[in-house]
Amino acid sequence: MSKQILYAPLGRPLPIWQRVTRDFRQYAGAYVMLIPVLAFYFLFCYKPMFGALIAFKNFSPRQGIWGSAWASSYGFGHFLSFFRSYFFGRLLRNTIVISFAGIILGFPVPIIFALMINEVKNRTFKKSVQTISYMPHFISLVVVCAMIRLFVAEDGFITQIMKIFGYPGTQNMLNIPGAFVPIYVLSGIWQNTGWNCIIYLAALAAIDVELYEAARIDGANRWKQTLHVTLPGLAGTIVLLLILRIGQLMSVGHEKIILLYNDFIMERADVISSYVFRRGLVNGDWSFSTAVGLFNSAINFTLVVLANKLSNKTSGMGIW
Repeated sequence: MSKQILYAPLGRPLPIWQRVTRDFRQYAGAYVMLIPVLAFYFLFCYKPMFGALIAFKNFSPRQGIWGSAWASSYGFGHFLSFFRSYFFGRLLRNTIVISFAGIILGFPVPIIFALMINEVKNRTFKKSVQTISYMPHFISLVVVCAMIRLFVAEDGFITQIMKIFGYPGTQNMLNIPGAFVPIYVLSGIWQNTGWNCIIYLAALAAIDVELYEAARIDGANRWKQTLHVTLPGLAGTIVLLLILRIGQLMSVGHEKIILLYNDFIMERADVISSYVFRRGLVNGDWSFSTAVGLFNSAINFTLVVLANKLSNKTSGMGIW
């Protein structure tokens, strides 16, 4: 931006309100387009935060948020009840195990898939593979879970394949507690890999071609070009998405869990979000479920801050 905008006639910086006014006049169209986005986040993300107050009260719809009595233990009674409950350890363990498995197994797959697609020279084949890989993402989750139930049934084709590796195949795999986490994680990888690799393909397209030419002149083969050019070019994107993914460590979606679990595997499949669904919407215990959800969000926020701080110290690629 020119000195005419940033500086006053005597060389002193312009007051911030003058800079904002000039910037708004220059980019008025962009600011107008931003208004619906800000309105959406205010109405549907920030305004509902006021409702989190019921986590500290014994909420009654008739009395309202302000009229409802405060919970015991200075408002923290619902939190203490959750921490002392029989389900706390099980819910925390299941949530962390499923989420960690999703990060360790699922996070690298879109990166590897994007690198493989990037190496394909035939454009027709490349586009066909991309299109096919995107398709599962657009299938309804209800349909996906119904497909999973059919595939892992006693006569399902995945069960038949597992027989080759010694699985007896005498019962539905979703009735086996130890099989739930692999089924949940692997089905998620199948459904989302193609969609998640889009951002990596965009980052690959932004890498300067001259870097590859310089690497070839230095005698680097395709593998060394990937190590010394491609992966460093993707490092910023990978770190950013990893930090955001760590921030969702405690947020295992309840929809898929509820559509797949049953009484046989409840001990391994029940997570915090599904417990909140049952207590809040099924049992009508709004204050307790809000307290559990608020605890979950606080842990996620803490993890984002810690992951960002660690990233800044180790690689200098934090979000802020």
